[in-house]
Amino acid sequence: MSEQKAFTLIELMVVVVIIGILAGIVYPNYQESVKKSRRSDAEGVLLNLANTMERHFTEVNSYCDAAAGGAAVAGCGTATEDTGTPSIFSVPAETASYYNVTISAVAPNSYTLSAAPVGVQSSDKCGTLTLSHTGVKNNSAGLSQTQCW
Repeated sequence: MSEQKAFTLIELMVVVVIIGILAGIVYPNYQESVKKSRRSDAEGVLLNLANTMERHFTEVNSYCDAAAGGAAVAGCGTATEDTGTPSIFSVPAETASYYNVTISAVAPNSYTLSAAPVGVQSSDKCGTLTLSHTGVKNNSAGLSQTQCW
């Protein structure tokens, strides 16, 4: 009689348990890496929007009306054309799927840009990213700049 070589049920179950443990460790790390990548995309968009805001300032000598496509309206900082979705800058679709990029505060000589996570990105540890006209980078979670930017 020849000896058969095969896996026993116990050996197979040990392999399944090991794979389960590895998957339990690897998958959350993968998810965090994906969120970090999306956050980096949003940071790049904020920096590009800041460049566009500076270009807008050189053209009209004010940061106002950037959400109105440059149309001048009265009441800088209080008008709906001053805050909200920027019309002087087009947010890439892949970033817009995960972040709501807005001009959140405007005065003639200052602005604050925000990128608020939405959907699956809303559980990102850094929360809403902000960038001011002076280049100050911040996040709503209160984490350090090195952790989020």
